[in-house]
Amino acid sequence: MIRLIPGQPLPEPQSPYDAQALDFCQKWRAGQGVFTLQTSGSTGKPKPIKLTRQQLIASARMTGDTFGLMPGDHALCCLNVAYIAGIMMLVRAMELNLLLTVVEPSTHPLKNLNSQEPLDFAAFVPLQLQTILENPAENLPILHPMKAILVGGATVSATLETAIQAIEAPVFSTYGMTETVSHVATRRLNGVERSERYHLLEGVGAGSDDRACLWVRGAITNEEIIQTNDVVKWVDTQTFDWLGRFDNIINSGGVKVQPERIENAAEVALRRVGFSGRFFVFGLPDERLGQQVALVVEGAPLTLAQQISVDESLREGLSAYEAPRRWVAVREFFETPTGKIDKRKTVEKFTESAD
Repeated sequence: MIRLIPGQPLPEPQSPYDAQALDFCQKWRAGQGVFTLQTSGSTGKPKPIKLTRQQLIASARMTGDTFGLMPGDHALCCLNVAYIAGIMMLVRAMELNLLLTVVEPSTHPLKNLNSQEPLDFAAFVPLQLQTILENPAENLPILHPMKAILVGGATVSATLETAIQAIEAPVFSTYGMTETVSHVATRRLNGVERSERYHLLEGVGAGSDDRACLWVRGAITNEEIIQTNDVVKWVDTQTFDWLGRFDNIINSGGVKVQPERIENAAEVALRRVGFSGRFFVFGLPDERLGQQVALVVEGAPLTLAQQISVDESLREGLSAYEAPRRWVAVREFFETPTGKIDKRKTVEKFTESAD
């Protein structure tokens, strides 16, 4: 654990991870103009992306303006500084003159913090926040006073969103990627302003291509259009519903099925029958339909009774083409370098072993 204090020299590293974070900070303070970062690999192989100092500054200021961050506010960096989410916490601290505590990423990033030093701002992945909320008596007093809490890197489950309602501080799901220099839109997860829709941050321009996939543009992209594969439905010029990834769409019998919609329904049904593990929906080859919808779970297969109950629940709210036709159990899911489920690799290894 290290502290970055505005106006003070950088501290001495206490671990190799500290040294990695401080190396970036030294380059930033020295005025380096271009940085090469790696994408997370959640939608393909990780690849290098060059981002300018001006893009990083624009993103940091946009975040500061959005959440009312002020010089001297205390922020927590518990996301990997090898990727954009962690890097941007370092940049925000240095550009906005924040006091920053940097801890090595773990499932419980608040574990060794001094509760007498209030936090004003932090960003977590869903697994971290889920672990934090498993001990509410100890951790809610740390979360309650914060100006904003961000959750990104993966979808926030219905179960986690319910647990988040216990937090008094505003909590936001974020939309963004390396190419957009972190988040460009947020969705409020709790309180009276809770919403199912994402709202663009001020200064971000956006629209859709002929596939209904989102593109964004602004100072964060050097005013160039960044085209995504995320299918969205616009509510107005600043607000959209995120429907899922275009490259995840399953074509079953000529009907295009968005797996994220099925996953939302499946999560509720699976938790109801006592399954608490990880899962995802994927399209497997089918001679008659082209692709069939498969529900893939990690660990032991569901019992027949569980499967029947889940199947009945899903068929009540989904079409015949959306309801899973195949159930697959995989001992352990593959993950990307940032801890997200690597769906394609998991399915590829399963089909290889099944041949």
